[in-house]
Amino acid sequence: MAGIEIMAPAGAFDSLSAALRAGADSVYFGAGNLNMRARATVNFQIDDLPKVARFCHAASAKCYLTLNTIIFDNEIDEMRRLCDAACEAGIDAVIATDFAVIHYAHSIGMPVHISVQSGISNFEAVRFYAQYADAVVLARELHLSQIRDIVAAVVREKITGPSGELIKIEIFAHGALCVAVSGRCGMSLSVYNSSADRGACFQNCRRRYKVTDEETGRELVIDNHYVMSPKDLCTIGFLDQIIASGVAILKLEGRGRSSDYVSTVVSCYREAADACVYGSYSQDKVANWVERLGTVFNRGFWHGGYYLGENLEQWSASGNSRATMRKIHLGRVTRYFPKLQVAELSVEAQNLESGCEILITGNTTGAMQFKVDEIRVDGKPVKVAEKPVCASIPVPDKVRTNDQVYLLIERKFGEPAE
Repeated sequence: MAGIEIMAPAGAFDSLSAALRAGADSVYFGAGNLNMRARATVNFQIDDLPKVARFCHAASAKCYLTLNTIIFDNEIDEMRRLCDAACEAGIDAVIATDFAVIHYAHSIGMPVHISVQSGISNFEAVRFYAQYADAVVLARELHLSQIRDIVAAVVREKITGPSGELIKIEIFAHGALCVAVSGRCGMSLSVYNSSADRGACFQNCRRRYKVTDEETGRELVIDNHYVMSPKDLCTIGFLDQIIASGVAILKLEGRGRSSDYVSTVVSCYREAADACVYGSYSQDKVANWVERLGTVFNRGFWHGGYYLGENLEQWSASGNSRATMRKIHLGRVTRYFPKLQVAELSVEAQNLESGCEILITGNTTGAMQFKVDEIRVDGKPVKVAEKPVCASIPVPDKVRTNDQVYLLIERKFGEPAE
């Protein structure tokens, strides 16, 4: 069984580092305003492109720039500047759906991947886009048997992209789903004049709604107020079938998520993909991976999705995260002693107790989660470092000054998300 490329999301340098440390083969990210997370609070800028490329290539990973919104005439120059800068910086490909982007990137020799926004759902569409692209993302609404047939047709008819290699088939494997087909929704544009197709969705679908009979004024009884908010897709329980279908790239959603989310999701799918290759994939391992995935942001999981022929009736019970763990800011790293593999922490917001689980995040560190086995204050071992205090702890890997430290605790039922 062949391996598969694990493509991770990154919205900032800490999540980029987390993805690479967790074993991602490639990373996709946005820069500026012409991408589907343009409204996100975190995004890279055009000047960051060389650094992103250096980070990824140093880890033997590829990097893909998302230019996947629809483009207006007044944005053509900006789009070309981004493509030119990406090409010069050594970015491996752009992900696009607008033909202005596809045509221009292709004209300057920049490899292209076709975005899920194009809604590719048949082999003839793949054949068409192969004129411009070396990879295509298939629509999330396809059955696994349809995906398998498309891959087989690519091989049988030797459909190649501009690189001369067989065009790669990519699918989304984990993360948020849109109620609309392939994310092409008009709700936000209609209500707020802020288009999802422009990366500016207000996520109206994630809210509570009542269904009212306009003639009588009576509210209809429904099982769930969140009737347009799907659960998150999770395919780790049948990843062996996905890999066997011949899919080349597995995309993980979450460019707007935190570094610990990226680290956890990437590491789980990395382990699962490797287990499939080496023959150790099992349902016991699946149960462990699903439990770990549940500790970070999620709206509940739809195990199977359209890929296994299920109807979209898996609505989330909340508009917020259902993560089983929550993080509370504890302090920051003030020094690191490499010979001792010890970090000095400024314990500021919470007490630090021996045996607790903590998370350390930073632009280069990424996300490091571990159990605190030993604490020292003024060189003496203690069970509790009471705030505010300077404390030292052993760490499993290098950390950096001003990395942020969080206490991880189990979320109690009914507690709100961060």
